[in-house]
Amino acid sequence: MSETATSSRPSHVLEDPSAKAVARVYVTAFLDAVGSGKESELLDEFTSFHDDVLAKNAQFEHLLTSEMTSLDEKLGLIDRVVKPRASAVFTNFLNVLAKHGRLELLPLILAESWAEHERRAGKRRVQIKSAVQLSDEQLNRIKNRLQDALSSEPILMPTVDEELLGGLVIQVGDTVYDGSLKTRLRVLQQRLRE
Repeated sequence: MSETATSSRPSHVLEDPSAKAVARVYVTAFLDAVGSGKESELLDEFTSFHDDVLAKNAQFEHLLTSEMTSLDEKLGLIDRVVKPRASAVFTNFLNVLAKHGRLELLPLILAESWAEHERRAGKRRVQIKSAVQLSDEQLNRIKNRLQDALSSEPILMPTVDEELLGGLVIQVGDTVYDGSLKTRLRVLQQRLRE
């Protein structure tokens, strides 16, 4: 295999675009298992498991996600460690993931579950990059304008990127609206060259 072929391959399963597609299948089944009224409760349980158990116990996470751990051992771990402390739906979900060899996708499934839950609730995450931190008043004005333009309620995710110099870069899903000063200067520079 050539060096180019290996360097273009994802270094981790979570970087693989097909992993996201697989995760979405489990997300739909996971959220549909409880119905719309209890999605938040189930997602809070999933988040707590990820943040309080897996993130704080690297050895347990490794045992649960490693290919070196047999299916029977993984199911035993879930039965002994998770089942006494978790809901039947969440425990069953982990068992299904284990049986299909998908436990390594837990972080991706969690992130996609929250995104799908927000989508079902008529909300949409919007990434906003600015050169300086935006005030609450500025964020509220941006939110109101976006709410008028989008068919869903925006959830603003502001970040600071000093390289922008000024202006904003707004990303809604896969669409990027770049009104940054850095980009405007680059466009002006290209026009002057022409």
